[in-house]
Amino acid sequence: MAEAREHTVGEVTLNYRIDGDGGEPLVCIHGVGSYLEAWSGVVERLKDRFTILTFDLRGHGRSSRIKGRYEIDDFVAETLALADKAGFTTFNLAGFSLGGLIAQRLALTHLPRLRRLVLLSTVAGRTPEERERVLSRLAALQAGTPADHHTASLSRWLTEAFQEEHPDVIAWLRARDAENDPDCYAAAYRVLAETDFGGFLDQIRCPTLIATGEEDVGSNPRMARYMHDRIPGSQLTLFPGLRHSILIEAPGVVAEAIDNFVSKTEAAHG
Repeated sequence: MAEAREHTVGEVTLNYRIDGDGGEPLVCIHGVGSYLEAWSGVVERLKDRFTILTFDLRGHGRSSRIKGRYEIDDFVAETLALADKAGFTTFNLAGFSLGGLIAQRLALTHLPRLRRLVLLSTVAGRTPEERERVLSRLAALQAGTPADHHTASLSRWLTEAFQEEHPDVIAWLRARDAENDPDCYAAAYRVLAETDFGGFLDQIRCPTLIATGEEDVGSNPRMARYMHDRIPGSQLTLFPGLRHSILIEAPGVVAEAIDNFVSKTEAAHG
């Protein structure tokens, strides 16, 4: 991938990269406790066709470890500031998990900036039981550490077959997760746990792809269908045999879905 760059927005210095040159602009937002490298496999496959901005959210990776309460609009403002820095007047936007919530919010508040929206393994319209489960995970995280959360979550994220076949990736993920600042992780996880734009999704009026793993128990297929039913003209894709961490386990599948979606909508509007 391209070399890392930095851009300061208010009190936050954000670590970001630009890959590709001259293609469709694409901004990618990672999930809670993650980092821009989570997109590496997708970027490698799409950089010949897109100019891709990836970055570490505040409190993550090599961006500033800002303490205190995070709000989703902080993430939105910082995403837009980086898109401006990259020279993207309008752009395609892909968000994974928490990144998908940030992408929903950006679409609801800055729709003219978007060409297309890709919502991966994200949430909307949680049932009371689903809300209770994620809030109990938040409470456990606040009482424990990112490493404890990692151990408890691994089989929600990745299939056992992938874990067995790729011990090097699992070791790398564990090491990266252990580097997370507990306060920053919890601050970002609170946004994930407490945010739901289900009642507003019909306001999103741009070409939208919604995709998740068929076996994802958190960002589950029911929620993906809920989003699909409410976002006018959206497309829905369920990835067979995959759980939550589709960027890690199946970047080729994700890249192909994004590429096909953009090609199809280009042809339809061309």
